[in-house]
Amino acid sequence: MLFDSHTHLDDRKFDKDRDDVIKRAKENGISYIMNPGADYESSVRAVELADKYDMVYAAVGIHPHDAKTMDEMMLELLKAMTKKPKVMAIGEIGLDYHYDYSPREVQKKWFREQIRLAKEVKLPIIIHDREANNDVMKILKEENAFENGVLLHCYSGSTELAKEYIKLGAYISIAGPITFKNARKAVEVVQTVPIEYLMIETDAPYLTPVPYRGKRNETSYVRFVAEKIAEIKGISFEEVAQKTTENAKKYFGIK
Repeated sequence: MLFDSHTHLDDRKFDKDRDDVIKRAKENGISYIMNPGADYESSVRAVELADKYDMVYAAVGIHPHDAKTMDEMMLELLKAMTKKPKVMAIGEIGLDYHYDYSPREVQKKWFREQIRLAKEVKLPIIIHDREANNDVMKILKEENAFENGVLLHCYSGSTELAKEYIKLGAYISIAGPITFKNARKAVEVVQTVPIEYLMIETDAPYLTPVPYRGKRNETSYVRFVAEKIAEIKGISFEEVAQKTTENAKKYFGIK
């Protein structure tokens, strides 16, 4: 039993074969899928997919790339969506200083506002952090975000930073890049972080793991992430599957 803790099934790249993607996921032992929003439209689609498929759950939120599109009305629309029974988190939210598609101060403002929304509706958050480690941690601490739960999606930070997050009770999610030949830093993180704080994800249709690197990613490939973690930690695939699924179900409040 596997839990893909972060995938974008709502992406248009799946429009032609979404049902088949879900079917292949089931055939490969995936029992749960978390689909976070990245903007308002994808948040709406995430909720619709959660309504349609038993194994799919949703998170709603505005990605830092789209922070410049946010206003108070959009925040209220997100809040309304959290009333849906299968909306289990706010995300993905955070900061992205690699592309700077939205001004950094605007990113910070709406990151804070979405953390406050999560606390108001008592949901955990899913974090996108790209080249913004210090500011993400600073804001999370200042907003007391760890009270409700913090998940670092597709973690790419250092081992030292991972240790600090674990001390604060956060979870670390590992994606396809762990299977890449040059994944030295990610391997060190997996070696260091206790299995009790790890989740697995695809971030599909992006970050496709070996042996399908270069092709469209999909949820069934989360198996390769679990296999690699098992290899790195010297434990069984079954233990990785069980522990990471338990972690994700507990984090998202799924019975």
